[in-house]
Order: sequence, then structure tokens, then C-alpha cells
Amino acid sequence: MKIRYKIAILFFCFSVVGFSQNKAWFTNSGEAKTYAVENKVPIMLIFAGSDWCKPCMMFKHDILLNDIFQKYLLTHFALLYLDFPMQAKNKLTPEQKTQNELLADKYNKSGFFPNIVIINPNGKVTGQLNFKQQTTEVFIEQCNALLSKIEK
Repeated sequence: MKIRYKIAILFFCFSVVGFSQNKAWFTNSGEAKTYAVENKVPIMLIFAGSDWCKPCMMFKHDILLNDIFQKYLLTHFALLYLDFPMQAKNKLTPEQKTQNELLADKYNKSGFFPNIVIINPNGKVTGQLNFKQQTTEVFIEQCNALLSKIEK
């Protein structure tokens, strides 16, 4: 009986961990586009240097990983996180590096980090957001203001 109880607890813990992962956050552009089309939401491209860009690290910690933003994201955007790490331990796969560079050539020609570009599922730029160390709530208000301008 005790073993069944332990197995049930382990199963529950793994289920909760799997359930809490944000399904609207992608690193693959094809998956982000599919989610965007299926959920009728735009794609939020995040160009970041995860291991060298301090504002990028702050944005990820303060906004992207915030529970409030995670819940908001599910119904408002497909987030495509495009990382450009410098440290060897964070090296991307060749496919991921190529995808990120191609998207940067198209949507982040200035090489600005963090850069937040909003596109529709067809790839047309519909807006841009800035991270100025605002709170999650303020960032969401800015997202909503942008969405109200591009919707319908």
C-alpha cells in the first residue's frame, strides 16, 4: 500500500510540473506559427542574449518567467524566444543557430537586445515593444495597448 501511495504522489508531482509549463513559449519558429494560427494570436519574437545581455536577463526574469505574464501569454501571444548566447556551455544546435540568425536578419537588423517584435502568423510586423525595467503589470498593459491597435 505504501508503494502505491508513493507512486501516486510521484505521478501527481510530475503531472503538475508538466501542466505548469507554458505551452505558448517556443524556440522553434514552426511550432510558434502553428500555435499562433490555431489560437488566433500574434507571435512575440524575443531577441535575447541570455548569458551576456544584462537587460535580456532582467527581462526574462522579471517579465517572461513571471507567473502573471505566463498566464497572460497563453491567450494573447505565441512567444518565440530567439537566444544568442556567447558562452560555450550555452551553445545552440546548428539548426537553432541558423533559424535565430535568419530571423534576426529579417526582424532585428539593428542587432538590438532585448528586442521585442510582434508579427502576425504570416510574418508581417505589426508592432514592437520595449523593456524599460517596467513591472509585469505595466508590460501587460503595453501589450494590450498594442493588441488593441492591431486587432480587427
